[in-house]
Amino acid sequence: MRDARTLERDLKTFVLPEIGRLQSTGDVWEPYRLIDPKGRRVEPVAVYFKDLLAAHSPATTLYSYGNDLLRWWRFLWAHGIEWDRAVREDARDFTLWMQLADKPVRVHWRHRGKALSAVPRRKPPALAPGTPNPVTGKPTIGKKYAPSTRAHCETVLRTFYDFHLGLNNGQLLVNPFPLDRNRRKGRPHAHHNPADEFKHERTGRYRPTVPERIPRRIPDDKYTEAFAGLRSHRDRALLAFWVSSAARSEELLTATERDALPGQQLIGVIRKGTRDYQQLPASPDAFVWLRLYQEEAWKKGVPRGRDQPLWWTLRHPWRPLQYDAARMMFKRANELLGANWTLHDLRHTATYRMTEDPEMSLVYVQHILGHKDQRTLQKYLRPSRDEVISAGLAHHARREAKKLAPPPAPAAPAYNEDSLNTLFGGLVA
Repeated sequence: MRDARTLERDLKTFVLPEIGRLQSTGDVWEPYRLIDPKGRRVEPVAVYFKDLLAAHSPATTLYSYGNDLLRWWRFLWAHGIEWDRAVREDARDFTLWMQLADKPVRVHWRHRGKALSAVPRRKPPALAPGTPNPVTGKPTIGKKYAPSTRAHCETVLRTFYDFHLGLNNGQLLVNPFPLDRNRRKGRPHAHHNPADEFKHERTGRYRPTVPERIPRRIPDDKYTEAFAGLRSHRDRALLAFWVSSAARSEELLTATERDALPGQQLIGVIRKGTRDYQQLPASPDAFVWLRLYQEEAWKKGVPRGRDQPLWWTLRHPWRPLQYDAARMMFKRANELLGANWTLHDLRHTATYRMTEDPEMSLVYVQHILGHKDQRTLQKYLRPSRDEVISAGLAHHARREAKKLAPPPAPAAPAYNEDSLNTLFGGLVA
């Protein structure tokens, strides 16, 4: 146990060093590995990743977990702490730093190792970080770590130490990320009523409260404007498929030519979680744009074949289209509108459109989305931000119209007003 005086760190001026890295190997047996500053593999993380792979976790999960572990290891390396000697005070300081400090500014890989004077300055954003976008209402990316990022990091680190505690390899190891005091002696949902829904319980002591996210939809008029700003038939086909099939971004990008069935109006994808193959219905115009893109691409020399990828880059040398390139494509379309929608908002838009169709059963919507529980659709049954604003503005417009409307004509003096009210149910003012 270290001296308590060494735990009084100056977190206000601490800057997380950009040392070590998460390396992509391209090997299905070890998709990612954590590398220390000396270029060696971090073995505790390698063992943990191997266990995740055995539990049918996709490579994207290892990438997500690896970034959280890299952030924790950089904190340990900066303070000279071994991973198996970290204590609760270390986790407390790390959590406090993530909560209050600004996120480190990443240097582009082309300029790493250069002097600050040689690094070109980035163009300042049009909106301050964290400011809501005037078109979408979504806040821009802030300088601080989001609560969801901190909650995910806490969960990953706590489960990582729980995994090594379960190995029981003779190490004197403690989990620096403990459970909440109120939950330490009990199990989750110990007194759950089967008639009620499960509640989200705080499991980690340093886990923040994450606000519930409201799915964002793209209004039809804004979607039309964004669609008109696209530069190629490929991009138009992609957006038409995303907004009609509700497929996730990477699910659609990994499709092959054999997966597109225009005659049946179906597109086949590999689902993200289960890795099952599923055919999804899509709109007719999506297949029209796809055919226009394919004819144009094949004339330029893009590889053709039933096992070839469905989506390619627009310039030679031809490469399968990756997620980052598709995201930048949609970002450029957003800039024309001054919006900050994401590719996943297209999936939300497709879901809203299906749930608003009175002849579309929620069971079918659940199957198309690939959700295990139908209760996840409840958030799409709530009114969206645009619907709430439109209803509120209509309410104020009706009140203004009522104020400007002429008063009703008084009753004729030859009739008794009380008798008229009795006869017509109080309609006479």
